[in-house]
Amino acid sequence: MSDELEPGQGAPHPLARLRRHTDARIALGRFGAGLPTAAHLDFAEAHAAARDAVHAEFDVAGVEAALAASGHPTLRVASQAPDRTTYLRRPDLGRLMAPEPAALLRQAPGPHDLVLIVADGLSAFAANSYGATVAAGILDRLPDDWAVAPVVIASHARVALSDPIGEALGARIALMLVGERPGLSVADSLGAYLTFGPRPGRSDADRNCVSNIRDRGFTPAAAVEKLVDLLWRSHALGLSGVGLKDDSDDRLTDAAKPANLLPG
Repeated sequence: MSDELEPGQGAPHPLARLRRHTDARIALGRFGAGLPTAAHLDFAEAHAAARDAVHAEFDVAGVEAALAASGHPTLRVASQAPDRTTYLRRPDLGRLMAPEPAALLRQAPGPHDLVLIVADGLSAFAANSYGATVAAGILDRLPDDWAVAPVVIASHARVALSDPIGEALGARIALMLVGERPGLSVADSLGAYLTFGPRPGRSDADRNCVSNIRDRGFTPAAAVEKLVDLLWRSHALGLSGVGLKDDSDDRLTDAAKPANLLPG
């Protein structure tokens, strides 16, 4: 990649070399009082991609088929938002479960150690692209003695919809994989929200979040490792949110610890 930001515009910007390492809009350069043409067109394209992601349809059948191919049963639910337009205008309805799916879930009350939910959220692109892959990767790594509910595929869902889903299934832990709000550099980012003891009334402080799950961000394989570790610790400690520190990157194996840190 050249360090020049725009042909014939003089010396390179001092941050230009950083552009190859990030999707963030840095070192765009100037053309008179405005942006160079290339940067302006790139912004317009990113804005269109973000709008497309917000309005895209959730491929529920495709996610179901991918999970079925991996040997994981599913259940469908929906929020009280009847369509995408209402969902975007009424965030509160996306946190409440529709009556019919609620009755369906109550037929399989558990108890379960975990319910994993794949939801469209604000980027169906992300859920369609990565939801089944990350869900299957996590489920294949769980202990054999865990009681795991069928994967719940939730349409028109906000993060808090995981609470009534988890409560209805008698789940110790709810983990929702949900499309994140698109930005102007990323339209296909998946987020993961873990809640111990899910029930209506839980707040963001009760959840752990792993975000930016995508091929050019926090890769799906790395996210699976991180989330399995969090699930193990949440299950063992009975905690999530501010009470559960994510220190998996800081912990060392005994073989790698300096001698003065080894027990005994």
